[in-house]
Amino acid sequence: MTTALITGATAGIGAEFARQLAARGTDLVIVARDAGRLATVAAELQAAHGVRVEALAADLVTVEGVAAVEHRLTDIAHPIDLLINNAGYGIRGDVLSTTLEDELQHLDIHVTVPLRLAHTALRGMVARGRGRVVMVSSVAAFTPLGTYSAAKAWGVSFARGANLVTRPRGVTVTAVCPGFTRTEFHDRMRVSTRGIPELLWLDAPRLVRLALRGIDRGRAVVVPTLRYRVIVALSGLVPDSLLGRFSFASASGPDAA
Repeated sequence: MTTALITGATAGIGAEFARQLAARGTDLVIVARDAGRLATVAAELQAAHGVRVEALAADLVTVEGVAAVEHRLTDIAHPIDLLINNAGYGIRGDVLSTTLEDELQHLDIHVTVPLRLAHTALRGMVARGRGRVVMVSSVAAFTPLGTYSAAKAWGVSFARGANLVTRPRGVTVTAVCPGFTRTEFHDRMRVSTRGIPELLWLDAPRLVRLALRGIDRGRAVVVPTLRYRVIVALSGLVPDSLLGRFSFASASGPDAA
């Protein structure tokens, strides 16, 4: 029996990863801030799929929260076979309108925390000769969308480099780059999505199915759906001035408040 640890596992893409992995018979360690919601999700997954689900309440913007997850990753008696670094959030505004504190916290949750957890997990996985680490990135990694794009681009670059080193040792590292996905993400940012064409929207179940297919194959980078692979390929040919204008309009909409 394999065990997966998923951060940000009670909503959106993280919750869908939990559902589909549980349906495969994978035991879970689900991580999120809200202990009550965690308990509810854990009970639902156990009842639906008969797998073991461990709820670990941890706020990953705190030192204590990160340390708790690191500690779980080093539990030799109950090893983690799959780590999914999914927790994160968007930041509104650009470098001139955000505070330095906001920017640093945003980088922390998207770069420092995933790095720490991946670094911890990889040591044990390589020693056992098996395992997978997933960085949930975004197609924003290929666009000039400020700190969010920069952080997500780091995840892609990290996965590509780490996978070269660990794959010969039986461990793979994959960056999953979703496009616009129907989750709570934009609602939590309090931004409108009216400017996003219907064609660009993905549903979380399909996204995760495609992501898991690439993860199972040990790919370093997975961009689910052909349409988004084409968009990513074309992004390198479009001037930043045009790409940035389109990206901000799509992500924020004309009436974002």
